[in-house]
Amino acid sequence: MPFPPGRTLIAGVGNIFLGDDGFGVEAVRVLGAHTLPDGVELVDAGVRGVHLAYRMLDGYATVLLVDAAARGGEPGALYLLDATDATDAADTAARPGNTPIDAHHMTPDAVLALLDTLSAGTGARGPERVLVVGCEPADTTEGIGLSAPVAAAVDEAVRLVLRLVGADEPEPAATGAPAAPSERNTTPC
Repeated sequence: MPFPPGRTLIAGVGNIFLGDDGFGVEAVRVLGAHTLPDGVELVDAGVRGVHLAYRMLDGYATVLLVDAAARGGEPGALYLLDATDATDAADTAARPGNTPIDAHHMTPDAVLALLDTLSAGTGARGPERVLVVGCEPADTTEGIGLSAPVAAAVDEAVRLVLRLVGADEPEPAATGAPAAPSERNTTPC
């Protein structure tokens, strides 16, 4: 799956206060300990979906979003989705036509729909390729910390992203993610 030539943005998406929804943020944190090829940038977008949509218009050829993705699989299962590929047309077609702008609840679908709107309104070009590395969540209720199966998937997701961008892959279990998740703090904020 070769990337188009040009800059690549890797963005961790999610809300760390909603358990496994923080998967993308944690994976990007771990990725930050690795050397990435020239032209590959890493950002913790968190819940700043509007900011991310504008950033995606900044001349990137490829954008890799890392996020929790509920698709009905086993918790911790990883998915590689291509939002620019006809085989994932159902995902692309499911994007809402008029995306409500709620900066704290923007899923990758909502960000991509906003990107389409911003591209049309500004004349700027979005990335040629948008991929989503998603992880099936187990628990997205209020609380800080990933569930055991999602925490265990962080290392595999990091290796997948490194492979996708052509970076050197670490040995298994050497990416820096905790071996066992700490107890989840479910105290309401």
